[in-house]
Amino acid sequence: MRALLLESVHPDAVEVLRAAGCEVDLRERALDERELIEALDGVHLLGIRSKTDVTATVLSQASELLSIGAFCIGTNQIDLGAAGARGVAVFNAPFSNTRSVVELAVAEIIGLTRRLTEKNADMHAGVWDKSATGAHEVRGRRLGIVGYGNIGAQLSVVAEALGMTVFFYDTADKLALGNARRCQSLEELLDSVDVVTLHVDGRSTNAGIFGAEQFAQMRPGSLFLNLSRGFVVDHHALREHIESGHIAGAAVDVFPTEPKGRGDEFISELRGLPNVILTPHIGGSTEEAQQDIGRYVAGKLRDFITEGATTMSVNLPHLALPQQPGAHRIAHIHHNVPGVLATINGILAEHKVNIEGQLLGTRGELGYVLTDVGVDYPPAVLDELGGLEETVRVRLLS
Repeated sequence: MRALLLESVHPDAVEVLRAAGCEVDLRERALDERELIEALDGVHLLGIRSKTDVTATVLSQASELLSIGAFCIGTNQIDLGAAGARGVAVFNAPFSNTRSVVELAVAEIIGLTRRLTEKNADMHAGVWDKSATGAHEVRGRRLGIVGYGNIGAQLSVVAEALGMTVFFYDTADKLALGNARRCQSLEELLDSVDVVTLHVDGRSTNAGIFGAEQFAQMRPGSLFLNLSRGFVVDHHALREHIESGHIAGAAVDVFPTEPKGRGDEFISELRGLPNVILTPHIGGSTEEAQQDIGRYVAGKLRDFITEGATTMSVNLPHLALPQQPGAHRIAHIHHNVPGVLATINGILAEHKVNIEGQLLGTRGELGYVLTDVGVDYPPAVLDELGGLEETVRVRLLS
């Protein structure tokens, strides 16, 4: 097995895959579409972070690719439908960097509330200004969380422990933690809070959800944070409301267009604003989070190629079949239509192949069967399974 890991994935991921017998190519930067197509020649496993786009075109030319690991939370940079249609399993790390993002949000809320950006700039310019004007405690402030998923919910708990009053809005019905108050609309939240922080996911319907209208609805002197996705915010509108004084400060960690690698020029109309904290998409960039992500996602890739396990896959049915000693395992991904399992078992029966264990799962348009069979089976079995009209991909694991 050959694995290609991009964007400086943590070294622990390399260790996990090499221990499983993989040859690993580790690279620091993201690749564009043409570069990625060339690099995937003969590659079975691909590891990326947020800056590499795996398009349908890339997938159509990566004939040997079996699985993709997104070493981050989001998977919107991967065409999940095209991956599933080719039997390519996709995994991510939905929980590993939650705490790191929450801590950065808290740090930025405190930094903006205490006007640390301005105090820091003054000190570096040789200006001593000990005035308390405009500096506040976060205790007693009203925090509005847009998106109450893993990160938003944990931020809610930490912020409340700091003495903040928490409001949240989510399109899904989410259970409020602690004393957090659910808002029935985004407008209700914006009317109620001093600090707005976005923690929505990367689905396309979230594009541009926060623009001039939403900034205008925020209370005068409010703070704004975005640590979710760059494309959800209109940065031109944000700059206008900051320059007008309506928004007192902002912290932005994600951008519509981001450089591919370290040292590349960062371009944004938010540059140069003294009361704006800009960070290079580092919400989850702590050593602890990246190590955990590296181990977790690499472990998912390893388990898929060695056992066929798809637990926590974002595009295939979730299966984990305990291995039978001395058995061969056949993994069969197929179109989810009636009768496929019966056909598979009929082929095995015709060749007098005994089934030692079997598990079927379906998800949307795809079905997935793991079958452990006795050690004696004719090669024609795999040929017939692969030749079925419903087959997307079939492979022998052991």
